[in-house]
Amino acid sequence: MTLLEVRGLGKRFGGLDAVKSVDLDVDEGRITAVIGPNGAGKSTLFNLIHGFYHPTAGTVTFRGDDITHSSPHRTVAGGIARTFQTTNLFEDSTVLENVLAGRIVRSKSTIFDAVFHTPRHRRESRVNEDKAMEALEYCGIAEHRHDLASNVPQEVQKRTAVAMALATEPELLLLDEPAGGIPEEETADFGDLIRSLPGQGVSVLLVEHKMTMIMGLADTILVLDHGQKLALGTPAEIQSNPDVIRAYLGSSTDEEN
Repeated sequence: MTLLEVRGLGKRFGGLDAVKSVDLDVDEGRITAVIGPNGAGKSTLFNLIHGFYHPTAGTVTFRGDDITHSSPHRTVAGGIARTFQTTNLFEDSTVLENVLAGRIVRSKSTIFDAVFHTPRHRRESRVNEDKAMEALEYCGIAEHRHDLASNVPQEVQKRTAVAMALATEPELLLLDEPAGGIPEEETADFGDLIRSLPGQGVSVLLVEHKMTMIMGLADTILVLDHGQKLALGTPAEIQSNPDVIRAYLGSSTDEEN
């Protein structure tokens, strides 16, 4: 079943087409990857899907609803969460507090509830902490819950960002270079975490430069070049596509750009 549909999506900055006429389907229960050289439009595509940018052309549909002009907050509340190339955490807060911040979109409490510690606020606080701990345990970093985010290793920060996104209870998770900055010896374990997400009901759309990781994770790969779709297919099809080889992969799928 198709979860996300992108049709004819485009974004112009001045006279430059950062993304042009892109079509993409993201199927439920699958991992879909977007690759391409630096400047190919990958992050712009994510920004369009998640509502940070409004497109100059095309549509984005999620579970049949048009979300083309939704705000990021409404997009998250609707079931699409995201991580970023640069890990954006509250560095002076603990790992647990960061993940709890992801629960804001599921909050029903008002300022009145918070000030007067109403039964609804207390119930919600317990649920939020339980959900945050579930996300931390799932991501394998529960032992760091009381550590300041600024004091934990890069891989733990990356896992915290994933846990924070999972705490919003998404159906689709957008991962923008999730393994960036993680040492190669830790990349395989991080890839296992991503691979397990569809089994938990979370479909994945990711951008990543580590080709070995992408080829081992993705069910479908979209290749962008100069903002346009160059190829779409399985990892095997992409690896053998001569246009992709010329534009991006070269002679080694381990090349990073």
